[in-house]
Amino acid sequence: MAIMKVFSSRILSRITVPGARSMSSWWRSVNPAAKDPILGVTEAFLADPSPDKVNVGVGAYRDDNGKPVVLECVREAERRIAGNLNMEYLPMGGSLNMVQETLKLAYGENSELIKDKRIAAVQSLSGTGACRLFADFQKRFCPDSQIYIPVPTWANHHNIWRDAQVPQRTYHYYLPETRGLDFAALMDDVKNAPNGSFFLLHACAHNPTGVDPTEEQWQEISYQFKVKGHFAFFDMAYQGFASGDPEKDARSIRIFLEDGHLIGISQSYAKNMGLYGQRVGCLSVLCEDEKQAIAVKSQLQQLARPMYSNPPVHGALIVSTILGDPDLKKLWLKEVKGMADRIIGMRTALRANVEKLGSTSSWRHITDQQIGMFCYSGLTPEQVDRLTNEFRIYMTRNGRISMAGVTTGNVGYLANAIHEVTKSA
Repeated sequence: MAIMKVFSSRILSRITVPGARSMSSWWRSVNPAAKDPILGVTEAFLADPSPDKVNVGVGAYRDDNGKPVVLECVREAERRIAGNLNMEYLPMGGSLNMVQETLKLAYGENSELIKDKRIAAVQSLSGTGACRLFADFQKRFCPDSQIYIPVPTWANHHNIWRDAQVPQRTYHYYLPETRGLDFAALMDDVKNAPNGSFFLLHACAHNPTGVDPTEEQWQEISYQFKVKGHFAFFDMAYQGFASGDPEKDARSIRIFLEDGHLIGISQSYAKNMGLYGQRVGCLSVLCEDEKQAIAVKSQLQQLARPMYSNPPVHGALIVSTILGDPDLKKLWLKEVKGMADRIIGMRTALRANVEKLGSTSSWRHITDQQIGMFCYSGLTPEQVDRLTNEFRIYMTRNGRISMAGVTTGNVGYLANAIHEVTKSA
């Protein structure tokens, strides 16, 4: 029998089919993918044995000891969930309770739009999943459209709409000379875009710059969108992280709603509840009426079905437990304000420390023009390389500092290093 197996394998190895591929050559053309610039920073940081190393590239909140945080409201929600609920599949659209509570955060606690059932909404795989689901929806139902994306933006935005095969254009946003908003150029791009264009907007705490329009500027943007008939898709990854008040951080969205726009929103609980690994988010699309909302939601679910079938349940239970209980929600609001206040405090400390060293450059943008988790420092790629090579400080080469990685223990060291690499500039 063994002889027959050897004989058969030799015969099979000699069989050739015209046009067939060799079994050993299926993946020969596959080359290693380029490293993600943000994840690559973390990999380099972890590989560095230096005891003085500092990571200000990570896009996740850290406490003042540089450690990850699990919120007390999350711990209490998990205690209530444990052993009391089953883990059956959620519907394709996800947890209805979680989605309803999430809509209140974006559209308002007593929103008439929610009461009138004009919002098509589904649970998503955090903010990334919400953006990708919308990009696929845009491609399917507006196949000739394109998306306008700010310069700069979160790098993954480009990947998401590219892989959904939606053509991309860009619009001006950041002005390096002022470390602030290039509002005049932004408005020109909005005016010059073809009528009925799709625009990606950061609702608050713009990533990576930390630069947000003022309320008056949002009103002007909304007005011009109305004139041009543009569609606004808001990515709201940091609600509560900018000011510490989720209501205030949703002001840009409320302005568009007050002006009668139909909009789309991506929401995430990665940052403001610390549920990074749970991948809990929501995609919502405001429609003309309930009938349209039912149709849009059904299509969003159809897109989700072959992609991931239905979303995970545990994180959704955490969110709905917290937001559905007045005491837990009150605790969450206190904790998210505490996280935002720590970041605001670190901005003040970093600026003060750099200025105390006698820097001739202006650092007012750290506190006066930027907000949220990220600070667009103005450091050049070469200066960032020096920070890494000489001071073991890790960040992305565009000079983006994650303020969550700045602590009272390292802010002086960071400020001194920044001063050293910029004093001859």
